[in-house]
Amino acid sequence: MRKLIQYSILVVMAVALTAGVLWARGKSKSEHCTTVDVVVVNSDSTTFVTPEGVLNDLKSQGIQLKGKRMDDIDATAIEQSLRNSPYLENADIVKCQDGRILIKVSQIVPVLRIFDGAESYYVNRVGKRMAATPNYHCDVPVVQGHFTKQYPVTRILPLVEYIERDSLLHSLVTMYCVRDTNNIIIVPDISGHVVNIGNARDFENKFAKLKLFYREVMPKRGWNAFDTISVKWDHQVVATRRVKAVPQTIEYDPDDDEQLPDIETMTTGTAADAKRDEQQKQDAKLVAAEEKKTTPENKKNN
Repeated sequence: MRKLIQYSILVVMAVALTAGVLWARGKSKSEHCTTVDVVVVNSDSTTFVTPEGVLNDLKSQGIQLKGKRMDDIDATAIEQSLRNSPYLENADIVKCQDGRILIKVSQIVPVLRIFDGAESYYVNRVGKRMAATPNYHCDVPVVQGHFTKQYPVTRILPLVEYIERDSLLHSLVTMYCVRDTNNIIIVPDISGHVVNIGNARDFENKFAKLKLFYREVMPKRGWNAFDTISVKWDHQVVATRRVKAVPQTIEYDPDDDEQLPDIETMTTGTAADAKRDEQQKQDAKLVAAEEKKTTPENKKNN
């Protein structure tokens, strides 16, 4: 008898629960939206997305939520519409049981600012663009260059992030200039030269060579001796002199720590040059004397 009573109670509870669910569903279908709340989940001191701005964006697209039946609101379509905004990275919509719509959005997080001719824009980690305006400024690395679908800006992002994580390189680099896929130029804080790192591959090794060149060569030659330092080639650093009568380059092999570049051969108009020229004249006289001894006339006389 006791088991029968318990079973009856369970049946009644199941029926009541089912009826409650059906009633809630029926009420939800007939319920209308009375409130729309917008939350910017990653707002901070650099906030440029506001709840009012999100609602105005929906209004400009002809999307009206208040007063509309909850069952007629297509949350998925509205989410996609908001995600297409250049100012948002993500959007989620929750339909609440009390006739309330909750919209949660994430504003775009810039990681680079691009200058492409007269155009300037920010990009996030996946390359989504947001036009730069005077009303908003974000302190991120600056890149000058033209990017396309074939060569997207995300191609250089690992390089930039590597520099940002390195305290020495971070303090050194002021901006980037992407001339083409094989000539990425870094403008250092040290005035007088730029650094050509080639493409965006193998940059760990390239920066290791650059640091070694800065440590071993630049203090001896002077920080204004070169206008371009190139680490784009394997196993060498090529530095182009700033002032020169004819194009000259100095090659430095960072794999050979014992043999640094000959400083004298990198200097013009100095005592080292005069000494070298005098030695060459003496060598030439000795060669001429040896040749004179070996002429047929001299051999006959001998």
